[in-house]
Amino acid sequence: MTKFIFTLLFSCCLSFIMSAWVTYINIGLTSDFIARWMQAFINAWPAAFSTAYLLSNCVMKLTHLLINHFAKGKH
Repeated sequence: MTKFIFTLLFSCCLSFIMSAWVTYINIGLTSDFIARWMQAFINAWPAAFSTAYLLSNCVMKLTHLLINHFAKGKH
């Protein structure tokens, strides 16, 4: 349950910020910026959540491999 809630909250934060950024890059600060941003956010969040949830174990394993690899090089 912790993984689910963490992924839900984290993907929400990332989607919120990234959808704002990409919307701004694509259209600038237009009069309908907020409406377009919210539409982009609504579309992005499910994709971000499912991707983060499905890839989290692989990314964690890769993180451990990299940390162990570089930690051995420092000794």
